[in-house]
Amino acid sequence: MRIRIAHSPDSDDAFMFYPLVKGEIDTEGLEIKHVLADIETLNKEALKGTYEVSAISFHAYPYVADKYLVLPSGGSVGDGYGPVVVAKEELTSLKGKSIAVPGELTTAFLTLKLYEPEFEHKVVNFDEIIDAVLRNEVDAGLVIHEGQLTYKDFGLKKVVDLGEWWKEEKGLPLPLGCNVVRRDLGDDVIRKVERLMRKSIEYSLEQRKRALGYAINYARGLTEDMERTDKFVGMYVNERTVDYGEDGREAVRLLLRLGREKGIIKSELPEVIFSDEV
Repeated sequence: MRIRIAHSPDSDDAFMFYPLVKGEIDTEGLEIKHVLADIETLNKEALKGTYEVSAISFHAYPYVADKYLVLPSGGSVGDGYGPVVVAKEELTSLKGKSIAVPGELTTAFLTLKLYEPEFEHKVVNFDEIIDAVLRNEVDAGLVIHEGQLTYKDFGLKKVVDLGEWWKEEKGLPLPLGCNVVRRDLGDDVIRKVERLMRKSIEYSLEQRKRALGYAINYARGLTEDMERTDKFVGMYVNERTVDYGEDGREAVRLLLRLGREKGIIKSELPEVIFSDEV
């Protein structure tokens, strides 16, 4: 059976899926095909149920919960760090400001709306946000992926780290992205996918040097900086990626509930989120 796994072309996802891409682990009879696309594209494809397995933003999950379940492994969770709002000048408030965002279904956007509901946003490809700020097209930019480490290279200043803010406010990590599996695959295949995801992540963590050697090819802005690539990968592929943990799952439910209560999430919330809870 062919399983398409769609994920972002960035270093943490590359690190996570390295064993599956390179055939380092047994796929239990499944034929794995990888599809690369930016996260907002993946969010939109998930609305259509396009891929059997896909990385998506947690913000998007309520809209696709009828088609997908969240895998217990493969989450991108920021524990005291996360998407960063950056600007050319010091800003004491984001109220009324124009902010470049990587997509309306990203968790970064959801968290920013929880932090400051009143701002104007402009959707910009995630890898063009820093340039938009530098060109004065917006007052600030919401950076994700490697941009969380590289924005200082461009002389930009941090306005707020949303993961840091969330941790201070809620005492919980900030769940940003997840890997989902399509419900119609059936229990047997879903269990296989659960095992493969966990094995792939555990293998890369054990064979870190080899996995990083592969992942650095996808480290935008860090391709000649193994130390910072390692740091970034470590931020989003770690023990919480193997399993969210109870506080991680609590954080998922809280984030979605707050988004729904504030009217940011328009869809009803699912009772069951994780595939191993079915």
